[in-house]
Amino acid sequence: MFAILRTAMSKENIYTDDQLKLSRFAKALGHPVRLYILELLSKQACCYSGDLTDVLPIAKSTLSQHLKELKDAELIQGEIEAPKIKYCINKQNWELAKQLFTELYK
Repeated sequence: MFAILRTAMSKENIYTDDQLKLSRFAKALGHPVRLYILELLSKQACCYSGDLTDVLPIAKSTLSQHLKELKDAELIQGEIEAPKIKYCINKQNWELAKQLFTELYK
C-alpha cells in the first residue's frame, strides 16, 4: 500500500516547506568553518570577507565556497562595498532556523 502511495506522489510533494528549509539549513551548518563564521557574525553587526581571511587559516577560495554555501542557504547576506564584500547574518532566516531546529527536537 505504501509503495502505491509513494509512486503516486513526487518526492517534492511529500516534504513540507519547513522540512525542506530545515534540510537546507542543516546542510549549510554541516561544516565547522561555516559554524565558526556564523558564530562570529552572530556576535557582531557585520564582517568583511577580508577580515574573515585574516582570522581563518584557509585559502580565500575555500572561504568563498563556505560563504557561498551559507549565502545559498540564506543564513547570511552579502553586500558589495568595492573592493570588499560585507557579510551579515540574515536575521529572519537565522531565527527561522533556530525555530525549526527547536521544533525538530521537541
